[in-house]
Formats: sequence, structure tokens, C-alpha cells
Amino acid sequence: MSESCYWNDVLVSLRQIIRATDLHSKRMIKVCGLTIPQVIVLRAIETLGDVTVKRISQDVSLSQATVTTILNRLEDRQYIERVRSTIDKRIVNARLTTEGRSVLKTTPPLLHEKFIERFESLEDWEKTQLLSALQRVATMMDAERIDAAPVLDVGTLSS
Repeated sequence: MSESCYWNDVLVSLRQIIRATDLHSKRMIKVCGLTIPQVIVLRAIETLGDVTVKRISQDVSLSQATVTTILNRLEDRQYIERVRSTIDKRIVNARLTTEGRSVLKTTPPLLHEKFIERFESLEDWEKTQLLSALQRVATMMDAERIDAAPVLDVGTLSS
């Protein structure tokens, strides 16, 4: 393959990745009416129990502002409720509602869950090589400073 064709193939592969994440995001919304970040936040609350925005933020690798926006939308849809701590009234926790638990049962596996399973089956040298190449691509695209969770999603945070 000539050198001038490499960049074209790289761009095609990047576009395929973007397209796959976009299609998965749209499928998620169609199946359960939630965005991928909303599903991730709901799952975090399910796992962590009554939990603060800060703790959710740390768990899902999203900013507290982003998590707050997601929680507002989930609360509007009655999937979560906010409750004051009985120990310290200054602390407000998010809690799953019955509706929130029900909707979680309808959510399909996340794209990154399939990816992780396949990635873990690679040899260590392949994992290192792939990570290095992707970090280099992120740098080349001036994307290394963009806040991003370890989740494959390209959608907006709206419901």
C-alpha cells in the first residue's frame, strides 16, 4: 500500500468507529428511551445505592455538572429521586425509583461492554499497541484534553 493511501484508510476506520457509536446510541434511545450517559448514571446509582453527585461523577468519569444535568432529566422522568441524608441534611443523594429499576431491565448491553470483552481477549502486546496507536490518534486530532468518559457514545445528553 502506498503511503498516500494510509491516511485515507485511517480516516475511513475513524469514521466507521464514529458511525458505530452513533448507531448504537440511536438504538439505545429507540429501545429504552434513554441516552447512553443516562443509562450509565442509572446503573451507577443501582450499584452504589443512595449516592451523591460527586460519587457518581467519580464512578462514571463525567464532570459533576454533566452528572447533575443527567440527574435532572432522570428526575423529570421519575427514574430517580433526590433525598436528603438523614445524618447530614446538607448532603443530597440520588436514589433509583421503581420506574428507574424497571427501565434498567429494558436496556441492551452497552457497546463498550462488548468492546471490553473483546479487548480483554487480546494478548498484552496487542492491548499496548492498540492503546498507543489510539492515544497517538487522539493527540493528532487535538483531542487529548477533551473530557471523555470510558464509554462509547456520541449522542447528546438530552432525553
